[in-house]
Amino acid sequence: MNNRDYTLIIDKSGSMSTPDQRGGRTRWAEVQESTLALARKCEQFDPDGITIYVFSGRFRRYDFVTSRKVENIFIENDPGGTTNLASVLLDAVESYFKNKTAGKTKSEGETILVITDGEPDDRLAVMEVIVNATRKMERDEELAISFIQVGTDSQAARFLKVLDNQLQGVGAKFDICNTLTIDDTGDMSLSEVLLRAIHN
Repeated sequence: MNNRDYTLIIDKSGSMSTPDQRGGRTRWAEVQESTLALARKCEQFDPDGITIYVFSGRFRRYDFVTSRKVENIFIENDPGGTTNLASVLLDAVESYFKNKTAGKTKSEGETILVITDGEPDDRLAVMEVIVNATRKMERDEELAISFIQVGTDSQAARFLKVLDNQLQGVGAKFDICNTLTIDDTGDMSLSEVLLRAIHN
């Protein structure tokens, strides 16, 4: 955990403004609270903060995000638009390999956490980004991608399970994906799920 970098990718598509049954808050409000918890935890061992992306049709990247900066990100962004996951994931993965080439990565590599509530616009493109990333990797543990589902979209859950279980069958060199659907998380809050993901 100490020698690893963390990147958080947050879905801000229109459906993230949906209130969920847990307490009636919107998914967006729940994600804000859990992002703050994650940033605080990561600060304990990496005072530089974490990288955060927010995406819908396009994405924005925020570097060196500490807990003090989290609120501003959510002030600047509102849910709306589509779920163009492939382009933001590609940017995050390419950024990792660029830093690795420059000798700027931590010894244990990087974990990319993706919070999403729906199926991406282009499923094949997302799969391609991940498969291609594995082919550039030298060891299994250096890059991990954890997909965490908020909401109850069954199509999204099915797709996330494909990412978790079937990419080596279509050419991935390593199994780098881990997914947590709404069924997997049970009664855990999103904050608990995120904090558990960085301890794995």
